[in-house]
Amino acid sequence: MTGSRRSAWGAAGVVLLLLALGALGVAGTMAHRWRAHKRPAAGARGAKKAHFARIDSHTHVSPDGVERALQIMETWGIDGMVNLSGMSPGPPHHGLETQLAAARASGGRIAVFANAGFMKALRMANLGVRADYGNVMAEELALSKQLGAIGLKIPKGLGLGYPTPDGKGVLAVDDPGLDPLFEKAGELGMPVAIHTGDPKAFWLPVDTKNERWDELQAHPEWSFRDQPVPSWEELFASFERRVARHPKTTFIGVHFGNDPEDPDRVAQMLDKYPNLYIDTAARVPEIGRRDAAQMRLFYEKYQDRILFGTDLGVGADQDSMMYGSNGANPPTLEDEARYFTSTWRYFETRDKQFESPTPIQGRWKIDGVGLPEAILRKIYFENAARILKWRPPPGPVMAPHPAADAVPTGSVPLPNRPGGK
Repeated sequence: MTGSRRSAWGAAGVVLLLLALGALGVAGTMAHRWRAHKRPAAGARGAKKAHFARIDSHTHVSPDGVERALQIMETWGIDGMVNLSGMSPGPPHHGLETQLAAARASGGRIAVFANAGFMKALRMANLGVRADYGNVMAEELALSKQLGAIGLKIPKGLGLGYPTPDGKGVLAVDDPGLDPLFEKAGELGMPVAIHTGDPKAFWLPVDTKNERWDELQAHPEWSFRDQPVPSWEELFASFERRVARHPKTTFIGVHFGNDPEDPDRVAQMLDKYPNLYIDTAARVPEIGRRDAAQMRLFYEKYQDRILFGTDLGVGADQDSMMYGSNGANPPTLEDEARYFTSTWRYFETRDKQFESPTPIQGRWKIDGVGLPEAILRKIYFENAARILKWRPPPGPVMAPHPAADAVPTGSVPLPNRPGGK
């Protein structure tokens, strides 16, 4: 490997580290009609019963976070979680095997998506060991399926960080060399949850005019302004080409189809590509500021194509939690309560101008869409169960936790109490 190649690969490693930290740390009329802190006592235990069955189709659970994930499920009325941070199988780390073993301890409440071993396969291509990196990852995906993974997660590192095999550029989302991987996912019946790009504001100047100013102040490394990466439009175009190229592969465009700022464009994609679905993870603040009546039309038209997700990051203790996005300080249980109560309030009520689940994502209030029960049941549970061919076991979630370690379910806010860190 030449010095220039080593430099490019080293730079890619830094970019990917920042992307990983961000992910785990992570208007107008529409034309379409379409353990660190003890939880307070809950009071009446009956308040904990969830009204709707729910599958959170987009979470990131560390191997030591399963017990805490179960507590969150029980507390907030979630029946199952899909862990998109499954990692890849085999040496040197056996990450997928570790995550699957951890998920088994949940009693069937957590399912796992595998991740492709991009860096390993691309290094092999760089060194001339195997030039067919897409086939290498396709073979790995088949092993992931055998081990128990139910889908494939493609992170935003594709298009923003993974290097080309020669180390001279950034691997494109629609790079033809990756075709075997996406074709294999379709052949195996493994849905592909794909994250392309990031909020559009991350490409804009980082100043007080940027509507993500608070978030970028806390995480300046999340900005792509003046960075050697494709533009947002280039990334989204390559995402569309990728979906179009594999009609037999099911894609889940995470974060509201990778374009929550423009539901019209997402609607056009859904109309054009029947193999495309979307999730709502960490984008309620964005879609919640759109006209609620127009958004209801969107949910009505695409009620069979939308999966509920949060982008919740779960570790063993409170400081390692991520509620959509974090600020400079570790998140508190108040953040958790707001995250879930505002989310349920958005989907289930027609309340106006209330605080979003994650205020750091923008200084605006949101309006609830108040969806009918039949549509809520699809978005919360039935669509995920159908598309993923997986469902958690029936019955209430029974998590191991101290007797007083609980908070109310649904839209009931936490009682006043001293804050965390």
